Amino acid sequence: MKTATDALHVTVVVGSNRHGRFGPVVAGWLLDRLRDRADLAVDVVDVADIDLPTTMEPTARATAALADVTPKLARADAFVVLTPEYNHSFPAGLKNLIDWHYGEWRAKPVALVTYGGLAGGLRAAEHLRQVFAELHAVTVRDTVSFHGAAAAFDDEGRPRDPARPDAAAKTMLDQLVWWATALREAREKRPYEG
Repeated sequence: MKTATDALHVTVVVGSNRHGRFGPVVAGWLLDRLRDRADLAVDVVDVADIDLPTTMEPTARATAALADVTPKLARADAFVVLTPEYNHSFPAGLKNLIDWHYGEWRAKPVALVTYGGLAGGLRAAEHLRQVFAELHAVTVRDTVSFHGAAAAFDDEGRPRDPARPDAAAKTMLDQLVWWATALREAREKRPYEG
């Protein structure tokens, strides 16, 4: 039985697979924030690295694509989903990854980090909240969003003004840790039947 002092397993899902994507820049910053915390053990799932069909048919191709991904989602106590905003929502590759799984998300918290133009990806976050609610996952209230993302980072991949996103990340991760600890303890005492 895990205790409250055990590191929580957090899987970061990088949700863009678009050619020329900006996601790896934001992901690098995000992973530094996560790895600075002793209370978190981090895995990464990048939709750009997954050849997952959209047919939802359990073919050999799908099985091979899921062989590395599904265990990372299953062992997670919590998730951080990093997504851009495409056409006022989140990318199809991210939706496909989410839809291939069900029990892996159940009764676990999800934090959202978004990036985009003027809206900073916040419309994608609102759509993801609805999807994760349907999967019986809990999205944490606070997010991190980068408005005008390409201009918000320097050539080394660091935010030009780090104070705001660093503070937002701390608040979001503190909430994620609280929810992850509470839900892990609850799942150990009484399996979620939802």
